Amino acid sequence: MGFAGISTWQLVIVAAIILMLFGTKRLRNLGGDLGDSIKGFRKSIKDDSESSSS
Repeated sequence: MGFAGISTWQLVIVAAIILMLFGTKRLRNLGGDLGDSIKGFRKSIKDDSESSSS
């Protein structure tokens, strides 16, 4: 049994369908954008905590 009652094969099939729908280039861009957003969020939290402690 896999994650939350979903088998490994079901996860592979869902991943393949998502890959076919969106394509590798779009998923790569989406991953990069998500990473940049997380970095920006972490930087703003860090900057905010530094300015409030001063």
